[in-house]
Amino acid sequence: MTTLLFQTDSYLREFDATVVAADPDQQRVVLDRTAFYPGGGGQPHDRGQLGRWEVVKVKKEGGTVWHWLDGEGLPAVGETLHGAIDWQRRYALMRTHTALHILCGVVWRDYGAQVTGGAMEPGKGRMDFEFANLRKELVAEIEAKCNAEVAAARDVRVAILPREEAFAIPDLIRTKINLLPPAIQEVRTVELVGLDLQADGGTHVRNTAEVGRIEVVNYKSKGAINKRIYIEVE
Repeated sequence: MTTLLFQTDSYLREFDATVVAADPDQQRVVLDRTAFYPGGGGQPHDRGQLGRWEVVKVKKEGGTVWHWLDGEGLPAVGETLHGAIDWQRRYALMRTHTALHILCGVVWRDYGAQVTGGAMEPGKGRMDFEFANLRKELVAEIEAKCNAEVAAARDVRVAILPREEAFAIPDLIRTKINLLPPAIQEVRTVELVGLDLQADGGTHVRNTAEVGRIEVVNYKSKGAINKRIYIEVE
């Protein structure tokens, strides 16, 4: 099992870890602990440096996190390496991810629409909702409400709860389909205090004020009751 340092400290930029497995065929290694986010929930994986190698891909397989490395050779099992996250990219993703939770929180609170999908990249993202109708005036209203939540400077809190306790929280799962397999016995939650509380495994900023201005740059109909909202953070 890889210890997931990012789960409790999204601001950890550098760390030391020991190589516990290596796969020369795919040029990848497993560490005993990692601050590299392996991707999931619409958030892309981190990039950065591990020793003299560039980390170009990260993926979680079961309880382990594999790091794909670009460079000559591979580190040896048992070797201790220094890791460094590409912080500019990560922080942009953190701000974007929290912005999407603000959007989700506003839409759920004020319009009762569930999420049907989402994706992001640094500085921009999109989210799909169960809206029957979405018009320009409503989109402008949603954007204004989202920026009011940024200005409210709400704290963002992370907790890891036993599955039974987590699922006792009303409306914890905002997606149309519960994506948490039964085998997951601990659930990580992200709370925008006073606005939103969801099960989520990604990285976030500490306060909504760090997000910056949220701009709704486009919206589309993806079906009779499926509408897509695109945002960017400044």
